[in-house]
Amino acid sequence: MDIISNIEAAVLGLLYEEPQYGYQLEKTIEGWGMRNWTQIGFSSIYYVLKKLEKKKLVSSKLEAVDGKPSRKVFTITDLGKQTMEKKVRELLSWNKKLINPFDLGLAYLKYLEPPEVIQCLENYLESAQGRIKFLESSVKIQKELKAPYYVIALFSRPLASLKTDMEWVKEFIEEIKKDENL
Repeated sequence: MDIISNIEAAVLGLLYEEPQYGYQLEKTIEGWGMRNWTQIGFSSIYYVLKKLEKKKLVSSKLEAVDGKPSRKVFTITDLGKQTMEKKVRELLSWNKKLINPFDLGLAYLKYLEPPEVIQCLENYLESAQGRIKFLESSVKIQKELKAPYYVIALFSRPLASLKTDMEWVKEFIEEIKKDENL
């Protein structure tokens, strides 16, 4: 069975729901707020579709549209469904290392003076607060829309992680102040 990337899985999962054409996929990605939890750009949708078709995970056919050019509609194949199910099992079963650029800053913060490090970390907290407001609003909206629990989880999980991260940063700032007698 083919191994697929996370971006390929994001597109393949949408086709598991229903056959779609490229522009329709873009609208679905926007509607689901997928760019908050995937790295799929508009320009990469067709590239990913071609890769999935080459791997025989999707098939396509031209569909006539009244008064418009025909469009290519993509449908998941049985192999595509099996591959997607395997990918979901893998994604939900293993904790993977996440690379966060913040950690690179931590590794080299010694090149800055402690007051400047604290200022940077306070800026980080401020920017994180904006993201928290967005995620809280998204959770509220999804609940009001009576979205399925797994859709709400796409916003509540990063919200919980971000709140935990902010607490760590606050404690770290206090540790710097204490160690540097600030």
